[in-house]
Amino acid sequence: MADYIEINGIPTWYDERGSGAEALVLLHGGFSDSRDFAGNLDTLTDRCTVFMPDRRGHGRTPDAPGPITLPLLVEDAIAFCEFAVKKTGGRVNLAGYSFGGTIALAVALRRPDLVRALVLISTAFHHEGMIIAPSGDGSAMPEQVVAAYAEVSPDGRDHFPVIAAKIMAGIAAEPLALTEAEVSAVAARTLVMAADDDIVHLEHVLALYRAIPDAELAVVPGASHVLLHEKPALCARLVGDFLTLPAGPTYLPVRRGSR
Repeated sequence: MADYIEINGIPTWYDERGSGAEALVLLHGGFSDSRDFAGNLDTLTDRCTVFMPDRRGHGRTPDAPGPITLPLLVEDAIAFCEFAVKKTGGRVNLAGYSFGGTIALAVALRRPDLVRALVLISTAFHHEGMIIAPSGDGSAMPEQVVAAYAEVSPDGRDHFPVIAAKIMAGIAAEPLALTEAEVSAVAARTLVMAADDDIVHLEHVLALYRAIPDAELAVVPGASHVLLHEKPALCARLVGDFLTLPAGPTYLPVRRGSR
């Protein structure tokens, strides 16, 4: 069921699927939309009620006057999670991909009362963790990114340079720079997932995994930053099992055994 809900003054498009007792909110990557999850995590409807919003200025959600900054997007995501909590009656499972993972991480730190479990896919917590990152004013984006935006945006193809410039200005004004000590405050059970050939340094992925108490780690082999579409069944199984199977003791705990 696709619908709109007003989030902080923005008519926000979202898709809701399934009827599971727990909510799974999926936050898409930068310069894209909820189609990031098509054929992969959107198949988890037998386990959860899946919510897939398009954030402001992305996908089917229109742009609005003013800047687009990480703090603003975090506020939007918190408001949407509150909406999902009201609909399902319990805390959400929150999964974010790429920049959506950065937003999800910030939500979990700001509002631990909202988040039951956290999945961070190809996520950086500091800008230095990126091997490749957008730069400039966004005008050099690949044609496929612009074409995908034009397919669904209510603002039209000609508005893409405006959105791209806003996003890049927001990144430049407030560079992502969380510390491992700050990340260690995450209280939700967490899965950190990345590709073995991601645009996030694997050393940075390990730092994120090690910083979050009792986090779990999945490295998807033979995949890149587009792992959700390259290995959709594997990614869906990893996330689905993490969300539905209890965190039991292992036979030979080392890292967790020391806690």
